[in-house]
Amino acid sequence: MTITIQRCHWCGTDPDYVHYHDTVWGRPVRDSQELFAKLCLDGQQAGLSWITILRKQTNYENAFCQFNPYDIVQMPTAQRDALIHNAGIIRNRLKIEAIFKNAEAYIALAEKGIAFNDLLWSFSAGKPRIFARQGGDIPATDEVSDAMAKALKKAGFSFVGSTICYAFMQAVGMVNDHTVHCHCYEPVCAEMREFSL
Repeated sequence: MTITIQRCHWCGTDPDYVHYHDTVWGRPVRDSQELFAKLCLDGQQAGLSWITILRKQTNYENAFCQFNPYDIVQMPTAQRDALIHNAGIIRNRLKIEAIFKNAEAYIALAEKGIAFNDLLWSFSAGKPRIFARQGGDIPATDEVSDAMAKALKKAGFSFVGSTICYAFMQAVGMVNDHTVHCHCYEPVCAEMREFSL
């Protein structure tokens, strides 16, 4: 007898997507630098499919100093200028510049004594929001992503609109948008209930 594993409909059967869905998406992230990396990568997705960015993630990590904001801002000009010719990432000048701008904004927050993870998780009161989605009721934005986008833009971040922020919250476990039939739903709920910053 064959047992069919049920997953969220967006996952499909692509091995990269299946692995990402099963082991990363929706799992709560507390580390500031990891959150920074994910926010930057979600911004790179704008206008594209997530699978495109997912397959280029290692290239982005190599190109942008493993997403260490302090190393990013110190990148030599020649190295920065060469990024537009890097076929391993999205060669869009605005998107490339956004990562540098975001690194500067991250550091500016830190210099004010504001931890990036504390800021981001404050929008959900420091706890993941657990939903019981059926599949057709998953929003692209909500009032929390609206507030996060507004605050991040004010702090100097780029490519952080409400839709990007909601996708980010889904990915880093600030919301559980695995559908209730998905085999990851209950394990992710369990991780979320145990989560604390």
